[in-house]
Amino acid sequence: MAVGNYNYNKLFIASCIALVTTAMAFSIRADILKELGETFNISHEQQGLVNLMGIWGFPIAILIVGPLVNTFGMGRLLKLACLGHILGILFTILSPSYGFVALLLSTLLVGLANGTVEAVINPLAATMYPNDKTHKLNVLHAWWPGGLIIGGLATFALAEFVNASWQVRLGIIILPALIYGAMIWTERFPETERAASGVSMSEMFMQILRPGVLLLVLCMCMTAITELGPDQWVGSVLTDTVGIRGILFLVYTSGLMFVLRLVAGPVARVFTPIGLLAVCAALAAIGLYLLSVSFTAGAAFLAATVFGLGKAYFWPTMLGVVSERYPRGGEFLLAVMGAAGMIAAGLAGPSMGRIYDLNTIEKLTPEVRQLVVIDGKYSPEQAQAIAARAAQGDPVAQQQKAVLDEALRHGAAMTFRYVAILPLVLVFLFGAQYLYYRARGGYKTVGISGH
Repeated sequence: MAVGNYNYNKLFIASCIALVTTAMAFSIRADILKELGETFNISHEQQGLVNLMGIWGFPIAILIVGPLVNTFGMGRLLKLACLGHILGILFTILSPSYGFVALLLSTLLVGLANGTVEAVINPLAATMYPNDKTHKLNVLHAWWPGGLIIGGLATFALAEFVNASWQVRLGIIILPALIYGAMIWTERFPETERAASGVSMSEMFMQILRPGVLLLVLCMCMTAITELGPDQWVGSVLTDTVGIRGILFLVYTSGLMFVLRLVAGPVARVFTPIGLLAVCAALAAIGLYLLSVSFTAGAAFLAATVFGLGKAYFWPTMLGVVSERYPRGGEFLLAVMGAAGMIAAGLAGPSMGRIYDLNTIEKLTPEVRQLVVIDGKYSPEQAQAIAARAAQGDPVAQQQKAVLDEALRHGAAMTFRYVAILPLVLVFLFGAQYLYYRARGGYKTVGISGH
C-alpha cells in the first residue's frame, strides 16, 4: 500500500525484518551463553553481565533517539541500526582475541542497534495505522518471536548437524540486517503521528507526568522482566533442569507467541487490552511456577505452553495501550515504555544469574564446593573439568558430577520461581485498571485530538 510518496507496506515489512534481526541476536546469544562462559571462563553472574550489556544498549539508544526520531529522521536512524548490527556481530566474533571487555563492548553495540530499531518501528507503525494501533503493533511484534524461532532453529541446526562454532552461529544475524538495510536504504519515511498532528515537543514530554502513564511504565517493567528475564536464561536453565537443549523450549514458546500476536485484534476486542493483560499475567505466573518444578521433558513442555500463552501479548499490547490512551505522548512515551522494559529486563539478567549461582552453591557438598567455587563464585571451567573426568570413567568424578547436576537443577529451578512473583502482582494491577475502565463505560481509544 502506497500512501502519498510513502510505501507503507514495504516500510512495515522492513520493520518486521529489522525486529527479526534483533530477536535473532537475542535467541542466539541465549543459546551460546554457556559456550561464551567456557570460552571466557566466566561465572553465571558474569554471563548475566553479558546479557545486561546487550539489553542496556537498548534503553540507552531508545531514550536518546526515541523522542527525536522525527527530528533525526526515521530512515537515517534505521540505516544506523543496520550498520550497528553488522559491526556489533563482527566485533563479537573477534572478541576472544581481545578479552572479556571486548565481548561486553561488542554486545553493547548490538544492543544499541536493537534499541534504535525499536525507537523507529513503534512510532512508524502507530503513524501508518493510527486507527488500529494495538493490532498492528502486535502483528509487528509477532516478528519478535518469529525472529526467536528463526534464530533458535538456525543455531540449533548448525550446532547439532554441522557442529558449527558459536562464532558461525552468531554470524548468521548479519543476513537479515543486510535485507532490511537494502529495503529501507532509498525509501522515504513519513513524519510521526504526533508531529503531523501539530502536538508540540513540550506537550509530548509533559505526558509522562500523568498518573496513568506512570502506572503503565511500572507495569511495563514487570511485564518485561516476566517475558524477557526467563528468555535470557531458558537455554542454560532448561539444559540443567531437563537435560534437553533449552533453545528448543524458547522456539516452542515463541511459536505460540507468533501465532497469538497475529490474531491480537479480535482477542483484544473480546477481553479489552487491559483485561487481556490481566489474563496473560495470571497464565505467566502459573507457567513460571510450573517451570520451576518440571524436571522431565513432557512436564517442561506443558509448563512452557502455559508460560508462552501468558507472555504472548505483554510487550506490544503495553505499547498499544499507551499509544491508544495517551496519543499526544507520541514517540516519547513509546520510547519510555520500551526503555523502561529493557532496563528492567537487563537488571533481571545478572539478578537471575546470581540466584542461579547462590542456589547452586547452596546445594553442593563441601567437597564439590571446594572444586567448583573460586573466590565465592561458581566456575564453569572447573565444572567442565569434573564432567570431562566423569566421562573418562573416573568413579569419584562421576559422584561429584551427580552432586553438581542436582545442584544445578535446584539453582536453575529457583531462578524461575523467584520471577513468578512479578506476574502475580500484575494480576492485581491490571485487574484494578480493568475495573476502573469498566466503571467508566469501558476501555476506549483516545484520538490524538483528545476525544
